[in-house]
Amino acid sequence: MKKQAKLRRSGAKIMASLILLLGSLSYIMILAVINGSIGFVCAMGVTLFGAVGVAKALGEAIALSYGWIIALAIGCGVLRGLLRYLEQYSNHYIAFRLLATLRDKIFGALRTLCPAKLESKQKGSIIAMITSDIETLEVFYAHTISPICIAVVVSLSVFLFVGFVSSWYLALIALIGFLTIGIIVPLISSSALKESGVRYRKEFSSFNGYFLDSIKGIKDIVLNNTGSKRKDEVNARSVVLLKETKKMKRNTTKASAITELLVSLFIVATLAVGIALVINGLSVGKMIIGVVGVFGSFGPVIAISALPGNLTQTFASGDRVLNLLSEKPAVSPVVNGAGFEYQDLKVENLSFSYDKEREILTDIKMHAQKGEIIGIVGESGCGKSTFLKLLLRFWQKDKGAIKYNNIDIDNVDENSLLDNVTMVSQVTYLFDDTIEENLRVAKRDATNEEMENACKMASIHDFIMTLPQGYQTKVGALGDNLSAGEKQRIGLARAFLRGSELILLDEPTSNVDSINEGIILKALKEQKNKKSIILVSHRESTMAIADRIYNVKDGKMYEQKRA
Repeated sequence: MKKQAKLRRSGAKIMASLILLLGSLSYIMILAVINGSIGFVCAMGVTLFGAVGVAKALGEAIALSYGWIIALAIGCGVLRGLLRYLEQYSNHYIAFRLLATLRDKIFGALRTLCPAKLESKQKGSIIAMITSDIETLEVFYAHTISPICIAVVVSLSVFLFVGFVSSWYLALIALIGFLTIGIIVPLISSSALKESGVRYRKEFSSFNGYFLDSIKGIKDIVLNNTGSKRKDEVNARSVVLLKETKKMKRNTTKASAITELLVSLFIVATLAVGIALVINGLSVGKMIIGVVGVFGSFGPVIAISALPGNLTQTFASGDRVLNLLSEKPAVSPVVNGAGFEYQDLKVENLSFSYDKEREILTDIKMHAQKGEIIGIVGESGCGKSTFLKLLLRFWQKDKGAIKYNNIDIDNVDENSLLDNVTMVSQVTYLFDDTIEENLRVAKRDATNEEMENACKMASIHDFIMTLPQGYQTKVGALGDNLSAGEKQRIGLARAFLRGSELILLDEPTSNVDSINEGIILKALKEQKNKKSIILVSHRESTMAIADRIYNVKDGKMYEQKRA
């Protein structure tokens, strides 16, 4: 049975959390509510003053002259337009300011959660959150908070006005209508729409992630002739997403139809009660004023009854965003910790598991001195890459110690750690910019000479110089203008340019030919007197430059004896 998608928080908690994010913008929201409430009263005033004129013509004692009644009706119309503009301007100002704030908060949260977060999550899902989920929240801030407040203010004002000016019986009918359309109907429709809205957002996020992966991997899909299978899967996911969209739209349409029917019934009921009151002695003029007041007052509560269709998606998006903002990082950054200038590394009795059940690494012991090249070998999936990431504190170790200059990594300042240790992973990400700008990621103030020397050590300088624009050549989106080997060598050049004292290399020559491998290994060997290098590789030729080699097997690490 497919597991039902559920919100982690209730709708009320999500709304409360989103409202709290208003902070210093709350005064603008109050201004928007005031403008909206007065504006809608002005809109009602156009018809009400018309009713007042009719009542005066029927002999009702009205102090205002016909000229004043006409002038007030026109004034209400003009004022309604101005106040409506101010209300919408305020709402959207708040919405867009908060969307920028939310994006900033999300990037801040990702900065704390990464890189572990990106190791375990589809990037497409996070991109969907930053784009579509955040945009969905715009509906809440621009079209939800203010209408709810306006509905409360206007409904209460109409109830009191009709009661005092016309009849409390008409006011009671209006109150029952407001409560039914503005509270009961939204509650019922919300429970019906909640599940479909959450499922829709979940399917949308899943489809977005899968489609992004398909675009990024299009070359491999074509080369492996799996395009038709991938297309079928995209189509199948599109059908599922369309199905959830239709369910949600169907439920929204039903709720809208019920609301319109109830409004019509309450209008008929108001008219019937008004006629009955006239028969029992209420003046026709007062009845007309009361009935017209009630007729024109359902707009705000109709807006509320239409909210659940949007709120279900808003709640799903808000829940996902709030989940991310409240998510605890795999490791907490060490701020104001100990600084160091790398001399040696000692790993003692290190153990680690991702799920706290099956250990990936057990009782690991190793050491490295400045001036050494350490090799690490082992079968794929044995934990070599995980070990390197633990040296940069991607995750929290379960047991044991990782010590730099005899300081445990948990006490080392994060900035100091990243200044002293650099890792080149198997996949190098390149930004859609020039080669020079991609190199400057490692060192923003690098000179041209420093960049060229780093690229020469990585055996990529000669290739760059064959390009029409040299270092100013654009690498393209996702670095698609370069081969895997060229991207890998640019990643290695970054490490050399960074100048860290300890370099962690995860399969640095896996995508290069033997000639370029020899050039890179020669450069690494020349660097060893100034640095420590920990090198993970499957190639025996790569391990030839290592001073000592560790073998990883069954989660344990053994120092390999040289022949």
